[in-house]
Amino acid sequence: MIGAAFFSDHDLITLVTIVRTLPILSLAFALLPSLALADAAAIKEKAQVCAACHGPDGNSVNPLWPTLAGQTARYINLQLRDFKEGRRKDPLMSPVAATLSREDMQELADYFSQQKQLPAKFNPDPAKVAQGKKIADDALCPMCHLGGFSGQNEIPRVAAQQYEYVVKQLKDFRERRRTNDAGNMTAYTRGLTDEQIDALAQYAASLY
Repeated sequence: MIGAAFFSDHDLITLVTIVRTLPILSLAFALLPSLALADAAAIKEKAQVCAACHGPDGNSVNPLWPTLAGQTARYINLQLRDFKEGRRKDPLMSPVAATLSREDMQELADYFSQQKQLPAKFNPDPAKVAQGKKIADDALCPMCHLGGFSGQNEIPRVAAQQYEYVVKQLKDFRERRRTNDAGNMTAYTRGLTDEQIDALAQYAASLY
């Protein structure tokens, strides 16, 4: 009587289908947390390939290799693509990136961007830090890298980055050994002296 009064045959068929589907949906929703944990574990395991150089949580202990923890995901993804496609070259990174799929790169970028960055293990010279800050402010570095060198989108976070790594990258830009920057960093570093690069790197390493 209720069905005849309130539901058409089509409505009844739809209702029966929904009722029959509910146990399946319930099981699927129950499995979601487990699947998410499995995915997270798989991504963490994938990131262990990077741990030998960049640290298990992305905090490098070698001053020649960059810390990835807290870096912007878009910047990490972009650099991995550049290594894979030859726009940026490194004897260690290029072969590793060559094996990565687009999905791998995005997952690694997301993973490391979500890790907590630790302060750099570097004792800067306060006078050099002050000099580096003045150089950065005069050159309007915060316009791209934001205040405190915190980074944004494809512009990297440089705060608390390894001192020696920053020095090498600035010199590589200046000498055009690294050119995957659309010309911005190459143009800026062209006029920098070694002393100014040292001051900038000390300033960046001192930030947190």
